[in-house]
Order: sequence, then structure tokens, then C-alpha cells
Amino acid sequence: MKPEIIMAGKWLLNALLPRTCAHCGLDLHCLEPAPLCPGCAACLEPLPELHCKACGLPLYDGGGACRDCRGGAPRSLALARSAFVFNPQLRSLVHAFKYRAREDLAGFLAGEMAAALPGFPELAPYSFAVAVPLHPAKRRERGFNQAELLAAGLAARGNLFHLEGAAARTRNTPSQTTLSKGDRKANMAGAFSVGKPELVRGRNILLVDDVATTLATLEELASELKKAGAKSVAAYTLAREP
Repeated sequence: MKPEIIMAGKWLLNALLPRTCAHCGLDLHCLEPAPLCPGCAACLEPLPELHCKACGLPLYDGGGACRDCRGGAPRSLALARSAFVFNPQLRSLVHAFKYRAREDLAGFLAGEMAAALPGFPELAPYSFAVAVPLHPAKRRERGFNQAELLAAGLAARGNLFHLEGAAARTRNTPSQTTLSKGDRKANMAGAFSVGKPELVRGRNILLVDDVATTLATLEELASELKKAGAKSVAAYTLAREP
């Protein structure tokens, strides 16, 4: 098909079904593939070079480790990294993705994660991607598991093996959003099981999720994967709560 016909089709589709920026609401150009306008897209914040080498928390005042990771007890989770800091522009994208049924955003977000992944060579040994699972009731309510879509997209673009269905959520836990750090850990206790240990045994597993805050969810799942025989478990998320 001729390029001018394709462009005319895009213009007509945009005129009939105009697209707007997921954060500020401005109209998007018909040829703009991203869900954010150029101004909002420019505000996305990659994880800064100064971040905790263990948990990936941004360290705006420098140092090699955050306060919680200095001399802390050993974790099941070897390390955690994120593509971006969870700022207002990215928050709007994630909320549209998860809560407004914008399943179409999965490709863009997974692509951004894949583009940032080479910046973390410490994650190179982790070749097997496992998504943080949703409880079946919550999955039916939402219609999809956002972490599973991100893991599938990341695996396709980042040369990883996607271990779909390796883990399951056995308890329909309340939302972590309003809970304290201690309460989040208690809330996630016993929330996961590994139904297919043969998929993870002896392998370096990369957990994939949308947002990391206290790492309570990721740590609990990592613990179960280690019990099932995983060699090592790291995490890679789209965003990190600063």
C-alpha cells in the first residue's frame, strides 16, 4: 500500500477516534505512536545511576546502598532494578494500563523496559522471566494480568524465556497501596505458590512487575521460587517508587 494512503488512513482514524496524552490530555498527532505527548514523554525519568545496588532505590544523595539494605538480613531476592522512577507521568500511564483497561499500552511499556534493560548488565545472567501472578478473582475483574503482559513483551524484545504460569497467587490479598512497610510484608505472607517447579529449578529467574515500592511482593515470591529450586532470583520492574 502506498505511504500516502497509509498516512491518510491514520489521519482519518485519528479524526474519528482522536487519541489524547495519557497524562495531560492534549491531543496526540496522528503519527505519534507513543501514548504520551512529546512534552510528557520527555519527563519520564530513567532510574538514576546512583541507586542502591541491592534494591534499586534511587539514591539522590549518593552512596552505594540505601539505609534498609546496609547490613540487612539476607534476602531471597538477589537484586532489583527498574526502568524508570515512578513519577506523575508514568503513574498516569500505569493507572490507565491497570485500571482503565488500556491493555493496548502493554507493548509500549514493555518496549521501554526492553530498551532500558541493557543498562543493567548485572541482570544479564537472569534469562528466565516470571511475571508476578494475580489472584484468579482479581484477574477476572481486571481482564488481564498487567505483569504477565509486560513479561511476555519484555521476553520477546529482550531475548528472554517467558515461563508463563510458573507461579500462582493463592490468596486474594488486599491492595498494598495504603499499607505500611511492615503491614505489606505481613499481607503478602503465604500469598504465592510455585505450581511448576520444573520450570524454575536450577535457573536464574527474573521477576517482572509494573511497580516496586517496598519489594514485599517480590521478596515473598522470590522466597517461594528459591524453595522450589531456583538458583537465583532478581527483579525487574517498569517503575520504582522513590
